Amino acid sequence: MNRIDESRAFIPVRIAIATISDTRTLANDSSGDALAARIAEAGHELADRAIVKDDADRIEALLRGWIAEPTVDVVITTGGTGVTGRDVTPEAFQRVLDKVIEGFGELFRMLSYAKIGTSTMQSRALGGVANGTYLFALPGSTGAVKDGWDDILRFQLDARHRPCNLVELMPRLKEHLSGRNMG
Repeated sequence: MNRIDESRAFIPVRIAIATISDTRTLANDSSGDALAARIAEAGHELADRAIVKDDADRIEALLRGWIAEPTVDVVITTGGTGVTGRDVTPEAFQRVLDKVIEGFGELFRMLSYAKIGTSTMQSRALGGVANGTYLFALPGSTGAVKDGWDDILRFQLDARHRPCNLVELMPRLKEHLSGRNMG
């Protein structure tokens, strides 16, 4: 449900996109293109964009680089969330996440069920937080990317969304590090 409070200021966030695929290139990455267009249309900044092979070590390395980068607030990946042998995005996420946002995957599958029925159970979409950076893994189809952005992330990454949103929590994501080196 769209609950945008127009009396509040919009706060753009910096979002990095990774397409996880053995076959896609920037020339044919329709899912990444759809996501990049939606990010710009919403008023956010595209911090970076990459295409990575379906390899957990490579995915983990990219995620760790972006997590360590202060100019990246959010990472969204597309692809590699299925159940085949090459689908390893969730495993790479598990290596880096401090906390899993269980509700993201649950909500994604609930919304997807209305469109693709029981086939949604094959998606291992997930969200979480690592070192103060939000991470979301979406399936690689353009339709799934549109659903994930249009129905969930567009609202949760808008500081005007009520009753609450992920942007307003960003300053508090590193509270568990207080008293330790936050660099």
